[in-house]
Amino acid sequence: MSGAAVRVLRLGLRPYGEAVRAQQRCAAAARAGAAEALVLSEPAAPVYAWGLRGAPEAAAAARLRARGAALAAARRGGLLTFHGPGQLLALPVLDLRRRRLPLRAYVAALEAAALGLCRRLGLAAARALPPPYTGVWLGDCKLCAIGVHCAQHITSHGLALNCCTDLAWFEHIVPCGLEGRGVTSLSRALGRHVPVDAVLEPFLDAFREVFGCALVFAEEPPAAGGDCEIKTV
Repeated sequence: MSGAAVRVLRLGLRPYGEAVRAQQRCAAAARAGAAEALVLSEPAAPVYAWGLRGAPEAAAAARLRARGAALAAARRGGLLTFHGPGQLLALPVLDLRRRRLPLRAYVAALEAAALGLCRRLGLAAARALPPPYTGVWLGDCKLCAIGVHCAQHITSHGLALNCCTDLAWFEHIVPCGLEGRGVTSLSRALGRHVPVDAVLEPFLDAFREVFGCALVFAEEPPAAGGDCEIKTV
Protein backbone atom coordinates (compact mmCIF):
# COMPACT_ATOMS: atom_id res chain seq x y z
CA MET A 1 0.00 0.00 0.00
CA SER A 2 0.98 3.64 -0.37
CA GLY A 3 3.64 5.03 1.93
CA ALA A 4 2.31 8.60 1.65
CA ALA A 5 1.60 10.43 4.90
CA VAL A 6 -1.88 10.37 6.37
CA ARG A 7 -2.96 13.44 8.32
CA VAL A 8 -4.42 12.47 11.74
CA LEU A 9 -7.04 14.70 13.33
CA ARG A 10 -7.71 13.79 16.98
CA LEU A 11 -10.96 15.50 17.94
CA GLY A 12 -11.46 13.91 21.34
CA LEU A 13 -14.95 13.98 22.86
CA ARG A 14 -17.20 15.61 20.23
CA PRO A 15 -20.79 15.25 18.98
CA TYR A 16 -21.07 12.46 16.40
CA GLY A 17 -22.28 14.84 13.69
CA GLU A 18 -19.35 17.17 14.27
CA ALA A 19 -16.86 14.34 13.73
CA VAL A 20 -18.59 13.27 10.51
CA ARG A 21 -18.66 16.84 9.23
CA ALA A 22 -14.94 17.20 9.98
CA GLN A 23 -14.34 14.06 7.94
CA GLN A 24 -16.41 15.44 5.07
CA ARG A 25 -14.25 18.56 4.97
CA CYS A 26 -11.19 16.32 4.82
CA ALA A 27 -12.81 14.27 2.04
CA ALA A 28 -13.64 17.37 -0.01
CA ALA A 29 -10.05 18.54 0.37
CA ALA A 30 -8.73 15.09 -0.63
CA ARG A 31 -10.87 15.11 -3.78
CA ALA A 32 -9.22 18.46 -4.59
CA GLY A 33 -5.76 16.93 -4.20
CA ALA A 34 -4.98 17.39 -0.49
CA ALA A 35 -3.44 14.69 1.69
CA GLU A 36 -5.33 11.67 2.97
CA ALA A 37 -6.65 11.92 6.52
CA LEU A 38 -7.82 9.97 9.54
CA VAL A 39 -10.35 11.54 11.91
CA LEU A 40 -10.45 10.07 15.44
CA SER A 41 -13.21 10.94 17.88
CA GLU A 42 -15.31 9.76 20.81
CA PRO A 43 -19.04 10.57 20.52
CA ALA A 44 -20.05 12.98 23.27
CA ALA A 45 -23.68 11.86 23.49
CA PRO A 46 -25.79 8.82 22.50
CA VAL A 47 -26.84 8.64 18.84
CA TYR A 48 -28.58 5.94 16.84
CA ALA A 49 -27.44 6.15 13.22
CA TRP A 50 -28.40 4.18 10.14
CA GLY A 51 -26.95 3.81 6.68
CA LEU A 52 -28.32 3.62 3.17
CA ARG A 53 -30.24 0.42 3.81
CA GLY A 54 -33.03 2.06 5.74
CA ALA A 55 -34.25 4.12 8.69
CA PRO A 56 -36.22 2.85 11.70
CA GLU A 57 -39.99 3.11 11.53
CA ALA A 58 -41.56 6.18 13.10
CA ALA A 59 -42.75 4.39 16.26
CA ALA A 60 -39.32 2.81 16.82
CA ALA A 61 -37.63 6.17 16.23
CA ALA A 62 -39.92 7.80 18.80
CA ARG A 63 -39.04 5.13 21.38
CA LEU A 64 -35.32 5.70 20.83
CA ARG A 65 -35.69 9.46 21.18
CA ALA A 66 -37.64 8.94 24.40
CA ARG A 67 -34.59 7.22 25.85
CA GLY A 68 -32.58 10.39 25.37
CA ALA A 69 -30.71 9.53 22.17
CA ALA A 70 -30.44 11.54 18.98
CA LEU A 71 -31.16 9.94 15.59
CA ALA A 72 -29.05 10.45 12.49
CA ALA A 73 -29.05 9.29 8.87
CA ALA A 74 -25.58 8.73 7.41
CA ARG A 75 -24.65 8.00 3.79
CA ARG A 76 -22.74 4.77 4.41
CA GLY A 77 -23.30 1.05 4.19
CA GLY A 78 -25.00 -0.78 7.04
CA LEU A 79 -28.17 -0.67 9.08
CA LEU A 80 -29.04 0.87 12.44
CA THR A 81 -26.33 0.99 15.10
CA PHE A 82 -25.37 2.99 18.16
CA HIS A 83 -22.64 5.58 18.71
CA GLY A 84 -21.88 7.05 22.10
CA PRO A 85 -19.39 7.82 24.85
CA GLY A 86 -16.75 5.17 25.36
CA GLN A 87 -16.57 4.34 21.66
CA LEU A 88 -13.67 5.03 19.30
CA LEU A 89 -14.73 6.44 15.93
CA ALA A 90 -12.01 6.07 13.32
CA LEU A 91 -13.01 7.78 10.08
CA PRO A 92 -10.37 7.43 7.34
CA VAL A 93 -10.23 9.56 4.20
CA LEU A 94 -8.17 7.46 1.79
CA ASP A 95 -7.73 7.43 -1.98
CA LEU A 96 -8.53 3.84 -2.97
CA ARG A 97 -7.51 4.37 -6.59
CA ARG A 98 -4.04 5.53 -5.64
CA ARG A 99 -3.77 2.70 -3.12
CA ARG A 100 -5.08 0.20 -5.69
CA LEU A 101 -7.54 -1.11 -3.13
CA PRO A 102 -10.96 -2.51 -4.11
CA LEU A 103 -13.68 -1.50 -1.67
CA ARG A 104 -13.99 -4.97 -0.13
CA ALA A 105 -10.22 -5.12 0.38
CA TYR A 106 -10.42 -1.72 2.08
CA VAL A 107 -13.06 -3.03 4.50
CA ALA A 108 -10.80 -6.01 5.21
CA ALA A 109 -7.92 -3.60 5.89
CA LEU A 110 -10.05 -1.70 8.43
CA GLU A 111 -10.85 -5.02 10.08
CA ALA A 112 -7.13 -5.82 10.12
CA ALA A 113 -6.35 -2.50 11.83
CA ALA A 114 -8.95 -3.19 14.54
CA LEU A 115 -7.61 -6.73 14.93
CA GLY A 116 -4.10 -5.31 15.24
CA LEU A 117 -5.31 -3.18 18.15
CA CYS A 118 -6.88 -6.26 19.75
CA ARG A 119 -3.63 -8.20 19.43
CA ARG A 120 -1.73 -5.36 21.08
CA LEU A 121 -4.16 -5.53 24.00
CA GLY A 122 -3.92 -9.31 24.33
CA LEU A 123 -7.26 -10.23 22.73
CA ALA A 124 -6.06 -13.06 20.52
CA ALA A 125 -9.60 -14.45 20.16
CA ALA A 126 -10.83 -11.41 18.20
CA ARG A 127 -11.57 -12.27 14.56
CA ALA A 128 -13.17 -11.09 11.36
CA LEU A 129 -15.90 -13.23 9.80
CA PRO A 130 -16.30 -14.07 6.10
CA PRO A 131 -18.56 -11.85 3.95
CA PRO A 132 -21.31 -10.77 4.19
CA TYR A 133 -20.35 -10.12 7.82
CA THR A 134 -18.12 -7.16 8.56
CA GLY A 135 -16.38 -5.85 11.64
CA VAL A 136 -14.49 -7.55 14.44
CA TRP A 137 -16.01 -10.21 16.67
CA LEU A 138 -15.39 -11.98 19.94
CA GLY A 139 -17.40 -15.18 19.75
CA ASP A 140 -20.91 -14.21 18.65
CA CYS A 141 -20.55 -10.64 19.90
CA LYS A 142 -19.52 -7.71 17.74
CA LEU A 143 -16.74 -5.57 19.16
CA CYS A 144 -16.20 -3.24 16.20
CA ALA A 145 -18.72 -2.17 13.54
CA ILE A 146 -17.71 -1.00 10.07
CA GLY A 147 -19.71 1.07 7.60
CA VAL A 148 -18.08 2.90 4.71
CA HIS A 149 -18.83 5.13 1.74
CA CYS A 150 -16.68 5.86 -1.30
CA ALA A 151 -17.11 8.72 -3.78
CA GLN A 152 -14.59 9.57 -6.51
CA HIS A 153 -12.32 6.92 -4.99
CA ILE A 154 -12.22 8.80 -1.65
CA THR A 155 -13.48 6.98 1.44
CA SER A 156 -15.62 8.28 4.28
CA HIS A 157 -17.21 6.95 7.47
CA GLY A 158 -15.24 3.99 8.86
CA LEU A 159 -15.29 2.00 12.08
CA ALA A 160 -16.74 2.26 15.58
CA LEU A 161 -14.99 0.22 18.25
CA ASN A 162 -16.54 -0.24 21.70
CA CYS A 163 -13.96 0.57 24.38
CA CYS A 164 -15.96 1.30 27.54
CA THR A 165 -19.32 1.92 25.87
CA ASP A 166 -22.52 1.45 27.90
CA LEU A 167 -23.73 -1.63 26.04
CA ALA A 168 -27.28 -1.24 27.37
CA TRP A 169 -27.92 1.23 24.53
CA PHE A 170 -27.64 -1.64 22.05
CA GLU A 171 -30.44 -3.55 23.78
CA HIS A 172 -33.07 -1.27 22.25
CA ILE A 173 -32.19 -2.13 18.64
CA VAL A 174 -31.05 -5.04 16.50
CA PRO A 175 -27.48 -3.80 15.96
CA CYS A 176 -26.59 -3.75 12.26
CA GLY A 177 -29.70 -5.85 11.61
CA LEU A 178 -28.05 -9.03 12.95
CA GLU A 179 -30.59 -11.11 14.84
CA GLY A 180 -29.24 -13.41 17.54
CA ARG A 181 -25.85 -11.69 17.79
CA GLY A 182 -24.59 -9.69 20.74
CA VAL A 183 -22.35 -6.68 21.26
CA THR A 184 -19.31 -6.44 23.49
CA SER A 185 -16.55 -3.99 24.42
CA LEU A 186 -12.86 -4.03 25.20
CA SER A 187 -13.67 -3.31 28.85
CA ARG A 188 -16.00 -6.30 29.09
CA ALA A 189 -13.61 -8.61 27.23
CA LEU A 190 -10.56 -7.61 29.27
CA GLY A 191 -12.32 -7.30 32.62
CA ARG A 192 -11.06 -3.80 33.25
CA HIS A 193 -11.93 -0.24 32.32
CA VAL A 194 -10.49 0.63 28.90
CA PRO A 195 -11.13 4.28 27.96
CA VAL A 196 -10.87 5.55 24.40
CA ASP A 197 -7.74 7.57 25.17
CA ALA A 198 -5.94 4.36 26.18
CA VAL A 199 -6.37 2.75 22.74
CA LEU A 200 -5.49 5.67 20.47
CA GLU A 201 -1.75 4.99 20.26
CA PRO A 202 -2.03 1.20 19.77
CA PHE A 203 -4.74 1.77 17.17
CA LEU A 204 -2.57 4.26 15.30
CA ASP A 205 0.31 1.77 15.39
CA ALA A 206 -1.96 -0.90 13.90
CA PHE A 207 -3.34 1.52 11.28
CA ARG A 208 0.17 2.54 10.25
CA GLU A 209 1.19 -1.10 9.96
CA VAL A 210 -1.83 -2.18 7.89
CA PHE A 211 -1.90 0.79 5.51
CA GLY A 212 1.87 1.19 5.23
CA CYS A 213 1.78 4.93 5.82
CA ALA A 214 3.44 7.63 7.86
CA LEU A 215 1.19 9.61 10.20
CA VAL A 216 1.32 13.37 10.76
CA PHE A 217 -0.86 15.19 13.26
CA ALA A 218 -3.08 18.19 12.68
CA GLU A 219 -5.21 20.40 14.89
CA GLU A 220 -8.18 21.15 12.66
CA PRO A 221 -9.75 19.82 9.45
CA PRO A 222 -9.55 21.87 6.23
CA ALA A 223 -11.94 24.80 5.99
CA ALA A 224 -13.24 23.68 2.58
CA GLY A 225 -16.85 22.63 2.35
CA GLY A 226 -18.29 19.57 0.72
CA ASP A 227 -21.45 17.53 0.77
CA CYS A 228 -22.47 16.67 4.29
CA GLU A 229 -23.33 13.00 4.64
CA ILE A 230 -25.23 13.08 7.94
CA LYS A 231 -28.69 14.37 8.75
CA THR A 232 -30.05 14.55 12.29
CA VAL A 233 -33.74 13.67 12.36
